[in-house]
Amino acid sequence: MTESTQKPRARRGRIFPERTLSPEELAKRKAEREAFHKRCRAIFEHVRPDLIDKHYGWYIAVEPDSGEFFIDKDIEVAHAKSIKKYPNARHCVFCLNETGATGRI
Repeated sequence: MTESTQKPRARRGRIFPERTLSPEELAKRKAEREAFHKRCRAIFEHVRPDLIDKHYGWYIAVEPDSGEFFIDKDIEVAHAKSIKKYPNARHCVFCLNETGATGRI
């Protein structure tokens, strides 16, 4: 009778364990993202009532440090306008509708 040999079990784990972030660092980054989004959302909510009638369904890229925003029918063009003016700054893109959501489920 032949004996079956066991295959070695695959070792599961991170590919680069030295690059694992601590829970404190993850929480700090999440808080920074949320604060950034709140600043962008405040500007969006301020200008939305003025723009929603003429530009419903268009996209608006908001740069919160300057308070400037760029609108266009195409999301890529609005994004490009923001990058052209502020190449090293972060920005957030919203859709000019009731919720500001840009995608579909």
